[in-house]
Amino acid sequence: MIKRLSKCVKGYTLNAILSPLFVMVEVVMDILIPFVMNFLLKDGVEKNNTKLILIYGGLLALMALTALLFGALSGVQASKASCGFAKNVRRDMYYKVQEYSFSNVDKFSPSSIITRMTTDVTFVQNSFQMIIRVAIRCPLMLIFALLMSWIVGGSLALVYVIVIPVLVCGLLLIFKFAHKIFKRLFKRYDKLNCVVEENIRAMRVVKSNVREEHETDKFEETSNLIFKEFSKAQKIIALNSPLMQLATYAAIIIIAYFGAELIVSTGETALLKTELQTLITYTSQILMSLMMLSMVFTTIIISRASAERICEILNEESDIKNPEKPCYSLSSGEIELKGVNFSYSNNLEKLALKNVNLKIESGETVGILGGTGSGKSSLVNLLPRLYDTTEGRVLVGGKDVREYDLETLRKSVAMVLQKNVLFSGTVKENLLWGKEDATDEEINEALRLACADEFVHALEQGINSRVEQGGANFSGGQKQRLCIARALIAKPKILILDDSTSAVDMNTDLKIRRAFKETIPETTKIIIAQRVASVMDCDKIVVMDGGKIVGLGSHDELLESCNIYSEVYNSQLGGGDFDED
Repeated sequence: MIKRLSKCVKGYTLNAILSPLFVMVEVVMDILIPFVMNFLLKDGVEKNNTKLILIYGGLLALMALTALLFGALSGVQASKASCGFAKNVRRDMYYKVQEYSFSNVDKFSPSSIITRMTTDVTFVQNSFQMIIRVAIRCPLMLIFALLMSWIVGGSLALVYVIVIPVLVCGLLLIFKFAHKIFKRLFKRYDKLNCVVEENIRAMRVVKSNVREEHETDKFEETSNLIFKEFSKAQKIIALNSPLMQLATYAAIIIIAYFGAELIVSTGETALLKTELQTLITYTSQILMSLMMLSMVFTTIIISRASAERICEILNEESDIKNPEKPCYSLSSGEIELKGVNFSYSNNLEKLALKNVNLKIESGETVGILGGTGSGKSSLVNLLPRLYDTTEGRVLVGGKDVREYDLETLRKSVAMVLQKNVLFSGTVKENLLWGKEDATDEEINEALRLACADEFVHALEQGINSRVEQGGANFSGGQKQRLCIARALIAKPKILILDDSTSAVDMNTDLKIRRAFKETIPETTKIIIAQRVASVMDCDKIVVMDGGKIVGLGSHDELLESCNIYSEVYNSQLGGGDFDED
């Protein structure tokens, strides 16, 4: 974990080194100040030596200013290093998520990934800043103060040999018990973010079904669990302060008692009053060091769980990778599936696709029909390698998809998914996702093919009109047509429409399909639909049920040979609905 996160310091290594170096200078000055103060009192004040008072006073002022300067410099360097470290961690996490296959994304929920990139990184950033500054300063201060206590007070410093181990054992026990709670706590944060995200995304559904109270109860329940867990953890962590103060003040009392007795009994021959005062000052420094160390321990307890969660993201390897010698060209849109079995969990007992064999010639238009959960989307997700088969082979252009360069393959297979996603920006910027260097003419042609040109050109700024987040300023049918245009502009070898015309009227649906047939005849077109009317004129139709192909042929052939198809056809002609059936 530490090794992996340490790579994120790159670019800010100098800042991370300078901070503890400046801290060392600050600590040396802080340690020497009480020592010089002892001489000021003993040789200057008690002997009424004005010259020595001025010399020692000037030296103390210089040392104090030096400590202040280097302390400030250390803080600045620590801030730069920690902010840069956090930036690199977020960048590495984001880039890593971009490499994930769908199966990797399925492993981490979106709300969990967001929590890890925000809350968890902030905790780790704070911890890193304390480690390179406070965690360096406190042990140095502690060691030097103990050393100076031994030089000044001799055997009286042995008190710390008893006190410090007791304190360390107590802190370690606190660390052990609190860490377990914080691990559970961050999972609660994931759930809370999930509840909020779902509520905001589905606000229209929540309000239309008058479920605000239910959603509020869900939020309250999760929020209360976080409150209870955090309270429990804080109660444990809060024990470190009384434990530390008990141990340290006990040390001060013991030193003061035995030191005073030693001064009185020996007449200041074994220990001077000024030396006892210096010894108590060092004890206070030890107290402050221990207090700061307890804060460091608290931060590390919290951030350790966060660091583990961050490393889970960074160490996750994508299930889908480029081959060693990838193919960078795709000859045609020919598709063939041979004995394909597929499971999202790689469990052969829970197959989403079962023994699928299918061949589609380049340029064909193929419709896929089936009920919810029949495996339609699972099948087409295998073509651009969003998932890999559990068993069997998927061939595109005569080659196994696992032989292609991923970028080459996915640029050749354009998908318009069920959930239409538009990004904030302009219409043009959204369409350029399909082809970065597309001209305005190409954009307008893609809009025409998708039957989106009419409403886009009716906008005040045309293709430069604003798209709100998630395409909120467009209707469902308009978003679908813009997504189709985005796919068409890439001029793919294979075009997959996954129920992506469900929100448009029948007439527009027909126009889109006719445009495909006339303008992109060489592109293999796969249309997943719930409406028989959307696939009736396809070259062939695939009927799926329970992850299997139960019918394959033209519309007329399936009416005679496939009971499921004929039943759906008849029910829809009679005004029924496929999902209800």
